[in-house]
Amino acid sequence: MKEYGLVIVGAGPGGYVAAIRAAQMGAKVAVIERKKVGGTCLNWGCIPTKALYYSAKTLKSARHAADFGVNVGDISFDLSKAIDRKDDVVKKLVGGVEQLLKGNGVEVLRGDGYIEGPGRVRLTKEDGTVEVIAGKSIIIATGSEPAMIPAFNIDKKNVLTTTEMLQLRKVPESLLIIGGGVNGCEFANLFSSFGSSVVIVELLPTILTTEDKMVSKVIMKSFKEKGVTILNEVSVESVVSEENRVKTTLKDGREFITEKVMVSIGRSLNSTGLGLEEAGIKTEKGKILVNEKMETNIPGIYAIGDVTGKMLLAHVASVQGIIAAQNALGKNASMDYSVVPAGIFTDPEIASVGMREKDAQEKGIPVAVGRFPYAASGKALGMGETEGFVQIITDPGTDKVLGCSIVGAHATDLIGEVALAMKTGAKVKDITETIHAHPTLPEIVMEAAEDVHGLAIHKIGRKR
Repeated sequence: MKEYGLVIVGAGPGGYVAAIRAAQMGAKVAVIERKKVGGTCLNWGCIPTKALYYSAKTLKSARHAADFGVNVGDISFDLSKAIDRKDDVVKKLVGGVEQLLKGNGVEVLRGDGYIEGPGRVRLTKEDGTVEVIAGKSIIIATGSEPAMIPAFNIDKKNVLTTTEMLQLRKVPESLLIIGGGVNGCEFANLFSSFGSSVVIVELLPTILTTEDKMVSKVIMKSFKEKGVTILNEVSVESVVSEENRVKTTLKDGREFITEKVMVSIGRSLNSTGLGLEEAGIKTEKGKILVNEKMETNIPGIYAIGDVTGKMLLAHVASVQGIIAAQNALGKNASMDYSVVPAGIFTDPEIASVGMREKDAQEKGIPVAVGRFPYAASGKALGMGETEGFVQIITDPGTDKVLGCSIVGAHATDLIGEVALAMKTGAKVKDITETIHAHPTLPEIVMEAAEDVHGLAIHKIGRKR
């Protein structure tokens, strides 16, 4: 029986990061993966969608090139070439992760892992042979997949999940998206940009319900300009796939005939078939229960990433992986979820960290708010990216930064400054007294911080 200091089941952004960190600490590590290293994020999620996002951004730039004095002639879009580029980006990054694992001495075992109990994992290899391996500690990092909701008859041909959408080589003339959350809105942005007629059907009163209303309004305005139809507070009665079209019937009787339907409602956690119940590992509604050290109830067995149901974000999984690896090797580390930035790749982008204004209002927490529009930024105006704003939430008693929402160009990059400010316990003055280069987009963050006290220079502020 092969023996390792640490065995990890799953090589996604949680598993492979945990493996590398443990190897850096001197452990002999094996990671079991049945598909591709990098998991959903690298192969079917974060990275491929962002590769296509920049195809959409480039197409937008070409269409508006004349505004900048650039004459480009006839413009056309080839989704197949964009998919080839996306696949090439993914291939390079997967190869990079494989080299990192190899370079750190991590052994990658292909197949399915099954937890037989503390210190024992059964590996069923790709050829069907079975081997039991030993690990002083075990980390479960099996991730999640798009939820396969039976009522929507997902056939992966005409009724698709995000995974199949990323393989399309022809832009559908029409697309109906069930679900107006992050994935639904990101794909609506992509395919409306590529030329599809897009309809979003959302059960809740608005799209992107996790964000403040002002943020959602900017995206809804952008979608309206792209011709995207948004139907809120409606539910789907049936989805029927025919040869080259799909009929979607809403409960209010309306019918839509579209070339494709994408279902974007929730994720299914990959916690079945792992031997959890037999090993005595506690779960709740598919989530593996863990503490702040990422430990399950069974000593020596840890779980990280989506399968824990904590925060389904790749960067959270990576940090959880580092915490679990450290604790598996005798350290004493704990997860801190108080400062977790998140990004949504619509156009314009959305980014947030910490408290939203709506959260403060719902909980009756007094806050001071500063806002600054992109339209008042010299850099944004020069870029032709004037949609959006930065909003900073602070504690009026201590002046500490509690949260931030950004909607606008490069929002997902700008949020890092505020996340660092929050992590270090910074106050508003720590942002405003930091000299920001001009002309740059981070000046918008500085001016939003100034606006907390009505002192933004390039905005008529409140009288003091």
